[in-house]
Amino acid sequence: MSKIEIIEHLFQLIAGIGVYLIAFKMISSNLEAVSSDRLKKTFARISDSKLIGLFIGIVATVLIQSSSAVTVMTIGFVNAGILSLTQAATIVFGGEIGTTVSGQIVALGLFNMETFDLNALFSSFAGLGVVVSSVAKKDNLKKTGEIISGFGLLFIGLGLMSSSMRSFAELDSLKLFLSQLDNVVFLMVAGAIITAIIHSSAAMTSIAITMVATGLISFEQGIYITLGANVGTCFTGMMAAMSSNANSKRTSVIQLIFNTGGALLVLLIDTLIKAFSPVSIGILFERLFPGAPHYQLAMFHTVFNIASVIIVLPLTDLLVSLSKKIIPDDETDEANERFYYVDENMLKTPAIAVSQVKKEIVNMAAIAIENFNRAIRSFMDKDVDEKKAFVSNENELNFLNKKLVEFVVKLTGLNNISKKDYMYLSSTYKTIADIERIGDYSENIMEYADNLKEYDGKLSDHAKEEIKELRDLINNLYELTIEAYEKNNKNSFKKSMKVEDKVDDLTQRMAENHIDRLNKNLCSAEVGAQFLKLASDVERIGDHLININDKNYEVSH
Repeated sequence: MSKIEIIEHLFQLIAGIGVYLIAFKMISSNLEAVSSDRLKKTFARISDSKLIGLFIGIVATVLIQSSSAVTVMTIGFVNAGILSLTQAATIVFGGEIGTTVSGQIVALGLFNMETFDLNALFSSFAGLGVVVSSVAKKDNLKKTGEIISGFGLLFIGLGLMSSSMRSFAELDSLKLFLSQLDNVVFLMVAGAIITAIIHSSAAMTSIAITMVATGLISFEQGIYITLGANVGTCFTGMMAAMSSNANSKRTSVIQLIFNTGGALLVLLIDTLIKAFSPVSIGILFERLFPGAPHYQLAMFHTVFNIASVIIVLPLTDLLVSLSKKIIPDDETDEANERFYYVDENMLKTPAIAVSQVKKEIVNMAAIAIENFNRAIRSFMDKDVDEKKAFVSNENELNFLNKKLVEFVVKLTGLNNISKKDYMYLSSTYKTIADIERIGDYSENIMEYADNLKEYDGKLSDHAKEEIKELRDLINNLYELTIEAYEKNNKNSFKKSMKVEDKVDDLTQRMAENHIDRLNKNLCSAEVGAQFLKLASDVERIGDHLININDKNYEVSH
């Protein structure tokens, strides 16, 4: 082979790797968008059961074809306080099993059949997908077409890599050089470093499978590169956890211990077997799956990850305890001004991030209504002892108003958001503003409470009853609003409209009754002014609650 041919095949190899990685990313992002509802339902099943956590990790990884994305998303959930360390660990374990599907698909495409080339068949999907996405009108169908195209491109990339590698395998000097790379630690480190660079253990494993299939490296070399890829995938999780809380860091430590421990255990067992017998792990798989080295490696990857999980799953609690000793508690984790359900790491999985945004908004509304009730109590009882808690809540609302909008802006800007999720996110800016205004009006009511206390104003019993009735209506309206918002409940939406009419009627009666009390000298002008301001602000709170429903109902229907 001439130098020109070597350079040409080198370019072909680089092109193949590039096409493969782009296809992999294309499949992953579109799969996530198409399966967003399934993904949300999968994570809705989160419980304390280790098996359910394992199931969630497997399904989520299969749905989006990226264990790294699932790990980063899991770290985000831990950082937001939604997942316990035990739950997170089992999801990470499941992700390691789910990622083996990619290797199996690649191995299938590399089978050389006497009468038919499977790689050519799978590569044709690239054109088929373009046709589907071009004629499709629905967003989901367009993305399905892009998934099909990505699947085809993946095998085009594999074909380019395979062709160039077969050419390189004919170079005796290169084969001799690679055959001398028999240091298993070096092979593992190389696999780990490359995986850390490309952020995909599945891609690195697929490249190793292709190298084995073309005879560029031996099956045994492929084993240790694959083990290194399992270790290298921890890098993504560690980077995600670096700026997060202690439990997030512990999650990445658990993944590192799990993946590194499994790789070292295989190394130890293989070394001991070779020391006392003529067999090895490689020979065992060669006998089980003769004549197909690429499939041998794919099966090793699958068996290794499943066996590792079976061994480690009963030891999850022990791993959690060990991670707590390695990463001590962080005193800054309990800061008041923080997200409760959202985390920057969730941007890696937009479908889940969207569902968490909704939860964060519902939580923000709960903080706002809590402050409303606190302000009403202070006004009626002239008791401002709760002001410290009120101010703390108001600071949280201001934080969420600013930071949640920033998060939604980032989320909306991602290119793998489904049309349905994009429409919902577009409505959240107004919703967040409405909730923040509820907090502002509650702050006004707290000021009125301060004014009453300052000049020792006294509310009549009838005025107190009216305020209680108004407060109860607002709380009822709030409950119906949240039910309609969370579940897109049409019946709750209609009921909320009727309650809001009652709020309007009551505030009008309150103004009329106040004038009557003034005429009868049953109320002072100073107290009356605060009373009317309160009624007006509460009516506006009702309007903002209805606004939340109006916009959400418009988007959902």
